[in-house]
Amino acid sequence: MKSYNVCLKDTVKIFTKKLFYSLFDCEQEEANSEYLEETFVKIVTKLDIKNGEEIWKKFKTILPEIRRQLDLDAIAFENNDPASHSLEEIYMAYPGFHAISIYRLSHALYNLDVFILPRMMSEYIHGITGIDIHPGATIGESFYIDHGTGIVIGETSIIKNNVKIYQGVTLGGIQVSKDLAKVKRHPTIEDNVCIYANATILGGDIIIGANSTIGANVWITQSVPENSLVTYQTEIKIRPKKNGIR
Repeated sequence: MKSYNVCLKDTVKIFTKKLFYSLFDCEQEEANSEYLEETFVKIVTKLDIKNGEEIWKKFKTILPEIRRQLDLDAIAFENNDPASHSLEEIYMAYPGFHAISIYRLSHALYNLDVFILPRMMSEYIHGITGIDIHPGATIGESFYIDHGTGIVIGETSIIKNNVKIYQGVTLGGIQVSKDLAKVKRHPTIEDNVCIYANATILGGDIIIGANSTIGANVWITQSVPENSLVTYQTEIKIRPKKNGIR
């Protein structure tokens, strides 16, 4: 019976937390520098990935760009959420921002052909925030998630700049089949799109055009032109009570 290094889940949890802290806190960066490199090499070695030191060096050069992107994401949160009081609150207390941070870190590793570790990182943050972003997804600048619980963003999703997504949104595939592993299965979201709660958008050839608004609870399996408003309408009747019946 083959043995798997499932205990790495605990190691990856601590590694991911310290990596997140180091990205935003200079003291943590200095304190954790040696730990992060040693632990990264240990993890990828156990995952049968060679040249861990070289991969880490490449990854470190990307970190300033990740921080720049995340600072833009934080500003998008501040500009869009009337409940926010400061940028500090977003960095410290917003689960959507936390999820995006781990996504951007894991995506950089995914692009360096490290696959299992980014998935473990994304599952760690998924368990904390309820937000499931595959590290293979491509997400542009100034990305804003409001609330966020229940969001699912599939591996081949493309999200461009200044996109807003609310809780329960799914960017998924129209079907599940292993022979589609190398095929674009998830939708493309163009610039300045807003997708409201519980909308479901399915299919790799689906494009949501720029500047469109997707209303709550819609189910989309065809492309939407730019500057569109898509809504789901249902009849709601409000009647006065009779004879005291509730």
